[in-house]
Amino acid sequence: MSPWHHGLLGYGQVAEHYQYEMPQMLKDLGYHTLGIGKMHWHPQNALHGFEATLIDESGRVESPYFMSDYRKWFNTEAFGLNPDSTGLKWNAHGAKIYALPERLHPTVWTADRAIEAIKGYTSDQPLFLKISFARPHSPYDPPQRILDMYQGRNIPDPVIGNWCESLPKSAQPERTPEAYSGNFGTEYARNSRKHYYASITFIDEQVGRIIEELKKKGMYEDALICFVADHGDMLGDHYLWRKTYAYEGSAAIPYIIKLPHSRKEVLKAGIPIDEPVELRDLLPTFLAINDVEIPEAMDGMSLLPLIEKKDHLWRKFIDIEHASAYWQNNYWCALTDGKVKYIWFFLTGEEQLFDLVHDAGEVNDLSKDSSFQELMESMRKAMAEHLQERGEEWVKEGRLVIRKESLLYSPNYPDNKRNK
Repeated sequence: MSPWHHGLLGYGQVAEHYQYEMPQMLKDLGYHTLGIGKMHWHPQNALHGFEATLIDESGRVESPYFMSDYRKWFNTEAFGLNPDSTGLKWNAHGAKIYALPERLHPTVWTADRAIEAIKGYTSDQPLFLKISFARPHSPYDPPQRILDMYQGRNIPDPVIGNWCESLPKSAQPERTPEAYSGNFGTEYARNSRKHYYASITFIDEQVGRIIEELKKKGMYEDALICFVADHGDMLGDHYLWRKTYAYEGSAAIPYIIKLPHSRKEVLKAGIPIDEPVELRDLLPTFLAINDVEIPEAMDGMSLLPLIEKKDHLWRKFIDIEHASAYWQNNYWCALTDGKVKYIWFFLTGEEQLFDLVHDAGEVNDLSKDSSFQELMESMRKAMAEHLQERGEEWVKEGRLVIRKESLLYSPNYPDNKRNK
C-alpha cells in the first residue's frame, strides 16, 4: 500500500493489525512464516502472521519487561560483557570498530539464526523467511578485518547541492552525535562512509553464508530471493545525515530479485530493469507467484511481468512522502521515475526538480530554470493528480495547496483514534 493508503506517513507506530499483512497472507497460503532480525513493530512482540519471530531491536525497549531475542542470547552466550561496548547509539553517525568478538555482532547473530532455521527445516510446507539485518543502519560498527578491506580505497566525498545552504546545520559531532544535519568536514564524512561501506560488506558476507546453506539444503534452485532495504542514509550529502528525505541517499535502495529456476523466459541474471519499483511491489509478487489474485486495493504491482519479459502496463512514477521530521518544514511528497524527481514541500510551497540521469547527486535544482518550466508544470499536474483523493486541503481546483500543519497518520490508518 502507499503511505496514504496504509496510513502511516512518518515517524509513528506501525499498527497492530492491517487488512493486508504479508506474513499472514502467506501463512494462509500454506507457508511456514518465520521472521529473524529487526522488526521495529509496536507492540514489539506483534506477529502480523509470523508463526515466530527472533528479534534484534538495536537495544530498543518500548514496553515493560521486553528484551529482544538477541539480548537474551547475548546474556547466555557472553554474560558479563556489554552488548553496547562499542559506545555508539543507534542514530549516531560517528563510526568505530566493533569492540567485541565478531561472533557476538548482531549481523552475525541474525545470519546464524537464519542458517539454523534453514539447516533444521524438515517440513513439506513452503518456507517464508524474512531475514532483517539491523545494520547498515547506524551504529556504523564493522569488525576490524572488514574495515581493513577499505584501507587505501578512494572513499567519495559527500555531494553538496547548490541549493542546500539554507538547511539547518549542527556543528561539533562530539556534541551532536545524532545530528540530522551538519557540516562536520570531509574527513569525518569519509570515515563514516568507510565504516558504513564495511558494514554493508559484512552483511554481504552473511548473505553469502545463508545462500550457501540454501544450496546445501537443496532449497536454492526453487527459492525466490528478494534483497532490499527499508531506506538509505545521506552520509553527509547536502550536509544531511540519516533518513526521512526525498533525496537519493535516503530514498533509493538496493533491489535484487532472484526467481526460482523453474520460471521460464526470465531475463538473464544481472540485467537491470529500467522501471520504477518499490517495496510495495513485493507482496503482490509473492501472491502472483502463487497464482493468487492481487486485491484491487493494493497499490503495489507484481514484478513477474517485468522479469519474465511479458507485456505489461507499469506505473509512470513512484510516490514517496514523509511527515515532518527533525525540523518542521521537512514535510514533503515526491514523484520519481528514476530519471527525474519532483519534490513538493507541503508547508512552504517550495519545489525542487532534479535530472537524475545527468545529475545523480542532485546537485542542481532545476525548479527555477526557465528551460525546465514545461516539465515543472507537468510534474505539478502529476502531483496534484496524486494528491487529489485527499480533498481540498491538499488540492483545490487542480492546484496544489500549501498545508498549515503536518499529518502523521492518514484517515486510512487502522487505529483511527490516532487521528484525533
